[in-house]
Amino acid sequence: MSNESEIIRPKVQWIEVTEESSGQRLDNFLLARLKGVPKSRIYRVVRKGEVRINKGRCQAKQRLVAGDIVRIPPIRVAQREKDNFVPPRLGTHLRQNILFEDESMLIINKPSGFAVHGGTGINTGIIEALRSLRPEAKFLELVHRLDKDTSGCLIIAKKRSSLTYLHELFRTDRVNKTYLALLSGIWQRKKMWVTAPLQKNIQKGGERMVVVSRAGKAAETLFRRLQKLEHATLVEASPKTGRTHQIRVHAAWMGHPIVGDDRYGNTEMNGLFKSKGYKRLMLHAEKLEMKHPETEQVISITAPIPDDFNDFLDFSRKKQLLTGSSVSS
Repeated sequence: MSNESEIIRPKVQWIEVTEESSGQRLDNFLLARLKGVPKSRIYRVVRKGEVRINKGRCQAKQRLVAGDIVRIPPIRVAQREKDNFVPPRLGTHLRQNILFEDESMLIINKPSGFAVHGGTGINTGIIEALRSLRPEAKFLELVHRLDKDTSGCLIIAKKRSSLTYLHELFRTDRVNKTYLALLSGIWQRKKMWVTAPLQKNIQKGGERMVVVSRAGKAAETLFRRLQKLEHATLVEASPKTGRTHQIRVHAAWMGHPIVGDDRYGNTEMNGLFKSKGYKRLMLHAEKLEMKHPETEQVISITAPIPDDFNDFLDFSRKKQLLTGSSVSS
């Protein structure tokens, strides 16, 4: 047998749905139990009738009920060891940057440069790394997403009931989120509400872009200036809705894209900042405020500014003092 892979040959499983999984869609239920199996394959075995609920045929979108018996067919999975590899830097960061944890959920200070989940060309994301680091955990699921190059507060549910509750909070915009962002150029406004509607637009090659469009969905972000720096402005951004790439697109729409934004930013300006050492997207999810999924008490979580963000802010401030420039707010 090759050292690179291990063949897993499971038997037919008959699983009784608990209260914890009641209300969950069948496809999500299967994905959580068949780690490493492509989603397309899971949908195929459901369509072929190999997956059964209470001995009857079913659909992937069907909602489960406590007491249901789900038949999961034997699916052979060849899983390469490298698929479970957690980069040492990521593993160390995750262990050392837990902001909050109890029986319901885990909140980490996500590092920039790592996707929240694996996908095309990405073997290990944040959620896969956490599952690998905590093999004893029965349930770990992402509550929301942050872009690969965005750092800051990321919530992982440890119970199905918590996931459902928190999803509802995010869906109804009842999570107060505050980001720190470094905008290109000197932004003269002190405060601005941006209400430009946003629409997803899939480009050629599969790259997902978001554009300001009257045909889009309502989106609202409050920008508040914190400090003017050399060629840039530090702001606080509070999205009142949760659209994809919302802060990044709204910042670009104002004419001041976020420093290091290769998708919505200005190539020339990004080149200038990279020459000064700014090598990441300067966007950090600093604070979250919401109701706890079990106690319903309001909790507030703050993610310290990472060194690779803070170092450049300090450098810019010191340079201002040395040159005697006067661009601070």
